[in-house]
Amino acid sequence: MHNAALRLSPITPSVDFDAKGVQHGHLRLPYSRDDSAWGSVMIPICVIANGEGPTALLTGANHGDEYEGPAALFELAQALAPSEISGRIIIVPALNYPAFRAGTRTSPIDRGNLNRSFPGRPDGTVTEKIADYVTRHLIPLADIVLDFHSGGRTLDFLPYAAAHELPDKNQEARCFAAVAAFAAPFSMKMLEIDAVGMLDTTVEDMGKVFVTTELGGAGTATARSIEIARNGSLNLLRHAGILSGEPDVGSTRWLDMPSSDCFTFAEDEGLIAFAVDLGDAVRTGDIIANVYPVGKTGVAPIAYRAAMDGVLAARHVPGLIKAGDCLSVIATVTEETWPANQREIRKRTA
Repeated sequence: MHNAALRLSPITPSVDFDAKGVQHGHLRLPYSRDDSAWGSVMIPICVIANGEGPTALLTGANHGDEYEGPAALFELAQALAPSEISGRIIIVPALNYPAFRAGTRTSPIDRGNLNRSFPGRPDGTVTEKIADYVTRHLIPLADIVLDFHSGGRTLDFLPYAAAHELPDKNQEARCFAAVAAFAAPFSMKMLEIDAVGMLDTTVEDMGKVFVTTELGGAGTATARSIEIARNGSLNLLRHAGILSGEPDVGSTRWLDMPSSDCFTFAEDEGLIAFAVDLGDAVRTGDIIANVYPVGKTGVAPIAYRAAMDGVLAARHVPGLIKAGDCLSVIATVTEETWPANQREIRKRTA
């Protein structure tokens, strides 16, 4: 019987994952097209290895219009030296490289959403082939995986690192300890609208430590959001024991997404006028935003109200919204700070 999983991946790495030192290369994926009959997609990759220790896989631009991760990871790939580490760091700053180059969430080649394409197929679309290579060849090498996200061109978030509730509570505790070590201004117990096909789920199903982020968005990256990504990466590498020293941990506000009431979706299209800003407290029934029909003046706006108490954790951008778009996300504040003693956290979750 035909089994796609038994096929070899068409992707060829130009780096040796077992070699010591620093290597900058590519994951080369053959892609025959009108302007290049024997062309390839060349996905940048960096491997830094020295001595014995765990492996961290750091990825950005799983969605191509999210820039905080790539900005931090291209910098780290250039700045980190083997003498600083014990173990191995695999950096793929722009995982969905075709989407990243196009500045779009999904691939311009096949419209594939990489973070809904896992575990992928070696004989599938370009996006599915990338997902398959990550699933079968990169994740198995890693002990800890950090996948950067932000809101892209259509959402803006409070800057947070996140993990998910998991059936294995020991694995869950290790994931949330890693989130705490990342030390973003906010830390989230995250609820997904639909977790099918995500890198997150694939990594977690393999029993690995997984951390994701939402670090702003609105189709750009700021100096602050890049700094959060950079410092969080270094903190996570220290937490894993790959870089020496303890994570530089300040206070973080712990948030929770306890139910689907967190999400508000537009049922109308028009001009969106928010009544609250990111981080503002809201009560059940408060107006989050008004949506104005734009065909004529004198028409009353449609009010969208909070379904729960909490803080505004995410909001729609830009100023026009369509029916079905995510208008807002509300999260509840659960803890103001996390214990600063990361050594004790490691001991309790090892």
